[in-house]
Amino acid sequence: MQTPTEETIQPTKSFKDLGLNSKILKSIAEVGFTQPSPIQEKAIPVVLEGKDVIAQAQTGTGKTAAFALPIIQNLQNNKSVEALIITPTRELAMQVSDEIFKLGKSSRTRTICVYGGQSIRKQCELLERNPQVMIATPGRLLDHLKNKRLKRFAPKVVVLDESDEMLDMGFLDDIEEIFDYLPEDAQILLFSATMPPPIKELANKILQNPVSIHIAPTHVTNADITQRFYVINEHERNEAIMRLLDKETPSKSIIFMRMKREVDELHQFLSAKGYKTTPLHGDMEQRARLASIKAFKSKQADVLIATDVASRGLDISDVSHVFNYHMPLNTESYIHRIGRTGRAGKKGVAITLVTPLEYKELQRMQKDIGSSLELYEIPHMDEDRLIQALSKVEVDAEVVSLYEQLTEQFEPSQLVLKLLSLQFKSHKVDLDRIFAEQKPSESKKSPRSSKPRRNGRFKDSRRRY
Repeated sequence: MQTPTEETIQPTKSFKDLGLNSKILKSIAEVGFTQPSPIQEKAIPVVLEGKDVIAQAQTGTGKTAAFALPIIQNLQNNKSVEALIITPTRELAMQVSDEIFKLGKSSRTRTICVYGGQSIRKQCELLERNPQVMIATPGRLLDHLKNKRLKRFAPKVVVLDESDEMLDMGFLDDIEEIFDYLPEDAQILLFSATMPPPIKELANKILQNPVSIHIAPTHVTNADITQRFYVINEHERNEAIMRLLDKETPSKSIIFMRMKREVDELHQFLSAKGYKTTPLHGDMEQRARLASIKAFKSKQADVLIATDVASRGLDISDVSHVFNYHMPLNTESYIHRIGRTGRAGKKGVAITLVTPLEYKELQRMQKDIGSSLELYEIPHMDEDRLIQALSKVEVDAEVVSLYEQLTEQFEPSQLVLKLLSLQFKSHKVDLDRIFAEQKPSESKKSPRSSKPRRNGRFKDSRRRY
């Protein structure tokens, strides 16, 4: 691959200015797009010209339409697969397939989605209907190629979507092997949110004189997303999630976990408490995964508990809250996770649970993303759970003595109201005020004396961290 050339295009006002035909423009209008995003503006004319492209842009910037629209326009309807789009996950493959179907509706574009967990016989039957665009995951695609199930397979355009994710999932060797079966003169489009060295090396091997497109985000994270974090102890995660769900009352929320086993455990825990949850992770059978996504989209369940498999490719516009049960493994994962909310111009909330030991990691992440997360206190339990808890509490002599002291200063009704106000108090923590009010003697205490309380609130974070 020769050195990529930078493509500079002056800002345009409409999709029509990008060279798209009337059928495509009709579909764009039906979908509701009004103005091209920066990646669409730069990529569409280049792809229409048949040039190889290496494009870097953050998730949620409209990358799918950036390659899908020119591909649809250039289709020749020659009764074979003319375009191949390779994605890292089944969920993303289905999402890309749905979007191409919508964008190609006026052009009568025929697509096929090929992924593991689906019947091979059924996929072969669908291939006999002469689809024009194939969207596939690497494993199942390579299986079809090795077993010679794809007849007259010579796509003119090949897209590698979310290339960095394919690297993270260990698909790079499969991708290189897939290219042994593809025409050498195919137009190659490589799209990725980040460009780690292995992706650059892959680009050098498979692209010819590519145009390089880089969209520098004005904000690494969406300005419509309010970002908060809550400091807790490790054993408090489940209780903290319940209290946050009760306090925030999200319309739809996603709770991200690190491990598949944890997804199942939290799903069972919250379901037993009466929350409408549904799980999503890689060990689930395909039918169960599709049923889980369908339940979440149709609001049969309003809480999706998932591993990072759901942080890319799921286009659900009405997710109001994202919860990070654990700190994400890296900044990219955090950005992709919270990008599930605050979409289509709507406001969103991203909440991360952090233990004291993870605080330095949180600080590094804040520096990477260029925006700060606000510290809030964990809210207390809701009214119903409070009443249930009070009914089980036994009153001892010490409590009676305290009550007598308090009622000397307050009327009983006032006392109850004040205690309830404390119970339901949940607010942003003003660290500057806390530091300003610290007494000199406090700053000399050992770190052990300033650990967070069990309810997740913490003070004196400067000393501990």
